[in-house]
Amino acid sequence: MRDAAIGKILVQRDDLAHRVRELGERISADYDGKELFLVGVLKGAVFFLSDLMRHVEVPCQVDFMAVASYGSSTDSSGVVRILKDLDAPIEGRDVLIVEDIVDSGLTLSYLLRTLRARDPASLEVCALLTKPERRKVELPIRYVGFEIPNRFAIGYGLDHAERYRNLPYVAALSEGV
Repeated sequence: MRDAAIGKILVQRDDLAHRVRELGERISADYDGKELFLVGVLKGAVFFLSDLMRHVEVPCQVDFMAVASYGSSTDSSGVVRILKDLDAPIEGRDVLIVEDIVDSGLTLSYLLRTLRARDPASLEVCALLTKPERRKVELPIRYVGFEIPNRFAIGYGLDHAERYRNLPYVAALSEGV
């Protein structure tokens, strides 16, 4: 797809596939003998979650949450509201939040507080991408795919105005878009 809004490729398709496989293997080893409850954060984590699940070799269930954070289209204010909550209870379960990107960390911090209050046996985070230089709060992210520079990322589930999710790689949104 050629589009002026698609800037420099940050993570190539093959690198995504390789790293997702590695994460799945590590998660499988860490949760050996347990049943894992995966929480996908909509919509951006759908591609990552579906690929990751194919490499997780422990029994697992999946559910989804959708959250909205107020602010401009490229910056989260950290004020979060839940648009879609989990369908199943997580009390006493081993829960892994699967997130597409951790930027400021404010939205994920809210999700962690919300889910911890539901008394899971364990609660961890697997993020495909992180932008450490943008972090406003320290977060326990157990599994990280890639650290990327402070650029607005699109592709592999990440969007800008609901476009570009279908790119098979992660790219920076071009300046001025």
